[in-house]
Amino acid sequence: MGYMIAATDGEIGTVDDLLFDDHDWTIRWLVVDTGTWLSGRKVLLPPEACGEPLAATRELRVNVTRQMVEESPSIDTDAPVSRLQESDVFGYYGWEPYWLGYPYATAAGMPNPVPPESAVGSLEGSDDAIAGAAPRGDPNLRSVSEVTGYYIHASDGDIGHVEDFLLDADSWALRYLIVDTKNWWPGKKTLVSPKSFRRVNWNDGTVSTSLTKDGIKSAPEYDPAQTVDRAYEERYHDYYGYPAYWI
Repeated sequence: MGYMIAATDGEIGTVDDLLFDDHDWTIRWLVVDTGTWLSGRKVLLPPEACGEPLAATRELRVNVTRQMVEESPSIDTDAPVSRLQESDVFGYYGWEPYWLGYPYATAAGMPNPVPPESAVGSLEGSDDAIAGAAPRGDPNLRSVSEVTGYYIHASDGDIGHVEDFLLDADSWALRYLIVDTKNWWPGKKTLVSPKSFRRVNWNDGTVSTSLTKDGIKSAPEYDPAQTVDRAYEERYHDYYGYPAYWI
């Protein structure tokens, strides 16, 4: 959030939000605020279009031009993004939708977009060719900004609220929710994996997990000042009995 997006020929804006698929908690879109360049317009870019995040400069490089972004389909990011709208963006850039596969990557690891006119021409008059067999309704995309602040309920009581997320920069999966437990366990923050979720109530902003409060207290301690490395994840997964996603 807040990272600068660099196109091949200059800056295009900053990351304003992230949209994730609530079935597998994977980031599907970056919502980019173009600021004064496009009069406050926001555009969508898939994470597969991005290179490796550059933490030192807080920058993400994408293999598109400013003109391509400027002429990309308009999306109302304040409303639910439909599958057809997603298809329009993928079709415009000539990238394969994530529900059919992933974009072909260049040697640098970023997709090489087909010129927009080629993509439009190849799909002209065929919405089904763009959307494939996927439904056209709400594809269950959720906003990271919206979910921040949701309350987390353990099996035996409340434990706090979502303060932040830990993102796997390789797969763009949301691996953990950072939970502020100040009303229950003062001065502590803990990690909760989506693997433990029993139910998410998107209407009232609550998440129910199978974890107990004592179980969370005894889990490997999370220190926000320390990097969550593989050694920590191994201890965390072993403690909860979760399968190792990295194997």
